Amino acid sequence: MPLNVLIVGAGVCGPALAMLLQGSDPNHNITVVERFPSLRAAGQQIDLKNQGVDVLRKMGLLETVKEQCVNETGLEILDSDGKPVALFGINPSGQRRITLTSEYEIMRGDLVNVLYKAGLEQYAKLKQRLGKGGGLTYEFGKTITDLTQSDDGVGVTFSDGQQKRYDLVVAADGQASRTRRLAFGQEVNDAAWKPLRVHAAYFSIPRIEGEGGLARAFNALGRRLLITRTSDRPVTQVLLFTMGDAEKLRKSYKETIEKQKEAFADAFRDAGWQNDRFMSGLKSCNDFYAHEIGQIKMNQLSKGRVVLLGDAGYCPSPFTGMGTTGCLIGAYVLAGELARHGNDVPGALKAYENVVRPPIDECQRMPGAALGAFFPSSKLGIWILRNAMWAVSKVDHVFNWSRSENTGGWTLPEYPELNLSS
Repeated sequence: MPLNVLIVGAGVCGPALAMLLQGSDPNHNITVVERFPSLRAAGQQIDLKNQGVDVLRKMGLLETVKEQCVNETGLEILDSDGKPVALFGINPSGQRRITLTSEYEIMRGDLVNVLYKAGLEQYAKLKQRLGKGGGLTYEFGKTITDLTQSDDGVGVTFSDGQQKRYDLVVAADGQASRTRRLAFGQEVNDAAWKPLRVHAAYFSIPRIEGEGGLARAFNALGRRLLITRTSDRPVTQVLLFTMGDAEKLRKSYKETIEKQKEAFADAFRDAGWQNDRFMSGLKSCNDFYAHEIGQIKMNQLSKGRVVLLGDAGYCPSPFTGMGTTGCLIGAYVLAGELARHGNDVPGALKAYENVVRPPIDECQRMPGAALGAFFPSSKLGIWILRNAMWAVSKVDHVFNWSRSENTGGWTLPEYPELNLSS
């Protein structure tokens, strides 16, 4: 039986799930709402790994995604003068090595756009072939303000005052999910947040001569880390991370973007390397984003007919590099179980949680070393870290120290019900 489905969030998760559901049953009515006024084309560089790559291949999108990938060739660790002291190459898909760069690197906005366009193109073809029945609709500048559940559906109140009823509501609205809070309550929502004591800011600045395909990382005194990523793009991404000034930065997130910029500019004053350039770019950039880094760990992924997907239910943090992969795995499994269980939505949600929990747990595993080790506070600590990274870089390509990223041997299930081409 076709379902009336609401997906909250048009990031990576939402469009991926919409396309998979639509392909499994063209008679589904799928609505995707997004609080931003348009599809968000901005965002940082993200990794595609192991089963995430497999999901895109099954969806018939891998070649399109490959065409959009950026050409980052590795990671340089810099000394106090900004000169390279260690070099790490590309991490092949299916392995987890000590490097920043994966085999498949793509800008977040480009991946979202691929999924969004592919879903709408699929819908147009199905509509032309099958005629009436079903639908895929995106509504921007809109979000939800209230949920009311019963055994057979969810009543939803939207920010524009409209009220509608759905068979299923999917929270794909990210780490700070409002849908999660509405469905599970404030107490459960707050308990799910596991901070990692790191604050981050991301923005882009004009590229300069000499910036090639290598990402660069520079540790500064006071538990600060600066990273640049240029690849083959005309702009350079700047990533600022700090384990200091926590209260001031946390407070700034409730204020304007300009106040957040000021807080980070103050936190990175006298950081060294090209900091004057970075701070100048910080003031004038129009794509600034800042947040506290953490993980979302939920004891259950659904309540009634509301289900959590991606960062809304199991954000692993940027330090794992597995967020996009976890999102695509989740979308694939959720769509597959809904297709397999027909109109038994509660049964599908229970199966989704059982199947997806092992890879989620693996995606959320943090690197073996304590995170604080990468944020030394003193000159001696930075010297030790740089020399340790130099030593590792010399043997990393000789010894296969890497542990598999194939999520603990977990195999992507087959769902013939999804009607995928491969």
